[in-house]
Amino acid sequence: MKFHKLNGTGNDFVIIDNMDGALSHETLSRMAKKLCERHMSIGADGLMAVARSDIADFRMEFFNSDGSVGEMCGNGARCICRYGYEMGLSGPTQTVETTSGVVTGQRIDKRLYRIRLTDPTVIKPDYSVELDGAQYECGYVELGSPGLPHAVIPMAGLRDTDPRQLFDMARRLRSHPAFPKGANVNFYEITGENCVFERTFERGVEDFTYACGTGTASVALILTLKGFSDGCGFNADMVGGRLVVDVEREGNEVTALYLSGPTNIVAAGEILDEELTI
Repeated sequence: MKFHKLNGTGNDFVIIDNMDGALSHETLSRMAKKLCERHMSIGADGLMAVARSDIADFRMEFFNSDGSVGEMCGNGARCICRYGYEMGLSGPTQTVETTSGVVTGQRIDKRLYRIRLTDPTVIKPDYSVELDGAQYECGYVELGSPGLPHAVIPMAGLRDTDPRQLFDMARRLRSHPAFPKGANVNFYEITGENCVFERTFERGVEDFTYACGTGTASVALILTLKGFSDGCGFNADMVGGRLVVDVEREGNEVTALYLSGPTNIVAAGEILDEELTI
């Protein structure tokens, strides 16, 4: 079985062709858990299968590294738009069906891709959460339908925070009762005008990733609505690099979210993992 490995700002994915529909969701889930396991297989944050769509150029079937189905993935969508263009499945403008709605993509240059994310369906700029007797200022966003949930939490001195302390806090917030669906936990620190440093603990990966596209968009959305950003060219720096978000509004209503950033084709080859059962 052929595969490609891509990353978008350090968020890495194994991509396979399932245009013939031969691989069921159960099979893809098992493959994700095996192939995404670092050291033991290819290693990635998630697995994406490209499938046929009746409403878009193709469909993105997304699985987290723990085998769970993901509603959508922003960096994954940027990478799969690059894959679709390179494989001749679309032109320089792409439409991608996802579980949470249709995403549109645009090839800016060889490596830079910009997507319009699924629209926010839940926005709570002020959503205080209690943990260990302390109240944390928090925003909450769901993108698309069904909504991909994100908690947005400011943290002073984020770069210098003890990683073990941050991991423990993120792990407990990810399953906090305040978030019935669970949540991707996005910590941020304002570092300049229209600029933040961000760390995201992702559901399904159950760890911090190098970047999170939908998380970055959620941070940009909350800070725009709270007046800390104008939403134009919002920069988020993460371990894997920088992503840029544009928030379009009509009055107080958000009409579109755009995510831009680099993609990288890391490898292409054949899956030969002898411990993989399909």
